[in-house]
Amino acid sequence: MVEFRRAEHADLEAIVTLLAQDDLGAGREDASLPIAEPYERAFAAIDADPNQFLAVVTDGGTIIGTLQVTIIPNISRMGALRGQIEGVRVAATHQGQGIGKQAFEWAFEYCRSRGCVLVQLTTDKTRPAAHQFYEKLGFVATHVGFKKVL
Repeated sequence: MVEFRRAEHADLEAIVTLLAQDDLGAGREDASLPIAEPYERAFAAIDADPNQFLAVVTDGGTIIGTLQVTIIPNISRMGALRGQIEGVRVAATHQGQGIGKQAFEWAFEYCRSRGCVLVQLTTDKTRPAAHQFYEKLGFVATHVGFKKVL
């Protein structure tokens, strides 16, 4: 049975490795050791922010997945909170076992517990299988997202 918990600093290497093993992450992440300073800074900022929850998914104590939930206060929707789910990764050795679905169900419950009225995510256009997965979870592609690298 998998478990979800808040990531600890000691988990950072495993998290970065999961991000780097992804097709898109392979070109933008650096899993070399020691862990690069930008990851250290990002972890410290996330860990200190009460609206951030960087989670790890474990199986028998081994990290097999990760995801990050950000609680976003909004003026729109009458001051509603929304949850942003990002960086969802499951180790290749554990894919196809329903762990991704469990991760999202965990994230949905976490967001509900924080008072969120909706959850949202972004996904790369090159991932049609991921798009189908999100639709099966009840996500609807209602918006077009834009990003700009600075």
